[in-house]
Amino acid sequence: MVLQDYVITLCLIAFSYALLPQVYQGFKQKKGFINLQTSGITFVGMYAVAAVYLTLGLTFSTVIAFITGTIWFILFVQRIIYKN
Repeated sequence: MVLQDYVITLCLIAFSYALLPQVYQGFKQKKGFINLQTSGITFVGMYAVAAVYLTLGLTFSTVIAFITGTIWFILFVQRIIYKN
């Protein structure tokens, strides 16, 4: 499953990269732009996906899915802290 691990990892890296400007903008403008429900469900789901990847032995995918989930968690926290 090495090929699958690489493909999933590359896709998740792209997803994480796409979220970084959103996180930066939130910190810069002190606003939580992402809906609380969207970010909450997504970060919990990403952590669940990371756990599944771990059980399948997809090491790289596990790490990157956890990082992507953490970025979604940051967006979740921004929404709570900045209360807009």
